[in-house]
Amino acid sequence: MRSAPALAFCENEAFKKGTAMITVNDVSLNFSGQTLFKHVDLKFVPGNCYGIIGANGAGKTTFLRILSGDLEPTTGEVVISKDDRMSVLKQDHFQYDAYTVLDTVILGNQHLYDVMKEKDALYEKEDFSDADGVRASELEAEFAEMGGWEAESDVSRLIQGLGLSNDILYSEMSTLTAKEKVKVLLAQALFGKPDIILLDEPTNHLDIQAIEWLEDFIMDCESLIIVVSHDRHFLNTVCTSIVDVDYGQIKMYVGNYEFWYQSSQLMQRMIKDQNKKKEEKIKELQDFISRFSANKSKSKQATARRKLLDKLTVEEMPASSRRYPFVGFTMDREPGKEILTVEGLSKTVDGRKVLDNVSFRVNKGDKIAFVGEDEIAKTTLFKILMEELEPDEGTFKWGTTITTSYFPLDNSAFFNDCDLNLVDWLGQYTGDSADENTESFKRSFLGRMLFSGDDVFKPVKVLSGGEKVRCMLSRMMLFGSNVLILDQPTNHLDLESITAVNNGLIDFKGVVLFASHDHEFVQTVANRIMEFVDGKLIDKMGTYDEYIGGIREEMLARLNG
Repeated sequence: MRSAPALAFCENEAFKKGTAMITVNDVSLNFSGQTLFKHVDLKFVPGNCYGIIGANGAGKTTFLRILSGDLEPTTGEVVISKDDRMSVLKQDHFQYDAYTVLDTVILGNQHLYDVMKEKDALYEKEDFSDADGVRASELEAEFAEMGGWEAESDVSRLIQGLGLSNDILYSEMSTLTAKEKVKVLLAQALFGKPDIILLDEPTNHLDIQAIEWLEDFIMDCESLIIVVSHDRHFLNTVCTSIVDVDYGQIKMYVGNYEFWYQSSQLMQRMIKDQNKKKEEKIKELQDFISRFSANKSKSKQATARRKLLDKLTVEEMPASSRRYPFVGFTMDREPGKEILTVEGLSKTVDGRKVLDNVSFRVNKGDKIAFVGEDEIAKTTLFKILMEELEPDEGTFKWGTTITTSYFPLDNSAFFNDCDLNLVDWLGQYTGDSADENTESFKRSFLGRMLFSGDDVFKPVKVLSGGEKVRCMLSRMMLFGSNVLILDQPTNHLDLESITAVNNGLIDFKGVVLFASHDHEFVQTVANRIMEFVDGKLIDKMGTYDEYIGGIREEMLARLNG
């Protein structure tokens, strides 16, 4: 098959500015001898948001790079109008360190930025000529046509919507935190009403309020938007279609993630049921043929059944790249009535009081989600409760029956400079029983967490982020604790693993304290919500949807009153 350019630009009337269509024709990609996907034919049309889903390694980000023109496919082409402006969420957080926040966001529209800088340079010339005046006039007209005079106010609205202060507009990017840079780069991708927006994991490192703002922005946006995301609530809220990367194919389905999931599960069941009926029919025909093929009176019937048997085929189930780990937490001991009492905890970090006279009591059956923007406050509290930090003031007391397992935000200390393979690493946390200390037990346990074959002999220091998370969850499951503390457990995980952790915590009979930015995760697990605002604690029983549906505003008013 003839190889075509990655991007083809069309002059046809169907592709005039405003249509913002992307047509994918017979795209295939072979990578390092492996076919990620083949014969992909899709059409992305304006006014829609498409969610790209698939297991880690299936090729989601790779396909997005092909759409953006950053990567050339092995075969086929991607057709986009030359008049349509495409904006892509940048992943290099250091790329714009020499620029101000304002300039970085405006660079989302490179042409506008170039016009602005050329115009400014002309006005700064000491020997401003008549020719410079003519050029400046042309640039002023173009600048105004592109909305240049509103650019600063547009940037301001974007960064404030994402939860950043307007005071940072003229700060250099190099002075910002990693979390702030993520938001600025997202604002850059959304700036200036691009015709096409490509977003790879736009909700990563965003707090739930910022994610809600982004959801509203996308739903009000008329651009053609394509997103890769592991956030189920986000996909359900913004997507009009789902693009599934699996089985070496890429297929498009109308509807949001939940609709796709239910439909795909139904299709899998239908294929299995059909195969089961076919297998039963095949066995029935084979039995008849073996019994009566030598019988003259039945020979015609046996021949007819043989012809029917030749036509019956069992549909082979394609090999999916999706794999669900087993995540299940059991308690060695039922917790008593006294779980945890916190009284007057205060802690200052880097000159800021992140915990200010915090008091609360944890009850049996509580599953508490810590939400909100203040990541440092949540992590600091967890570290204090696990005795990794000392509070400046206040006390806390665990009940005598309580055993805890902790999933830290930063797990690097468990893996960096560690030469152990997975089997030996897990062996550090197995119990004293002879069964748990066998290699077969450890390999079986790792197998349920998707580490199979020679993978179990890999040094843990070379594992990916998602693999390290699965290791940490395995470690927690071995402890049999009745209280689990988890700080952002879904980071680095694909949708299948997030679903497994989600279900594991729903089924857990003990107490859970956790922080997460995943709306669906918080809503389905938590029965109590806590949020730190300027070091003070908001504490409310109920679901997350109830909390943000009006209770939060009421609690904030009381806190500030």
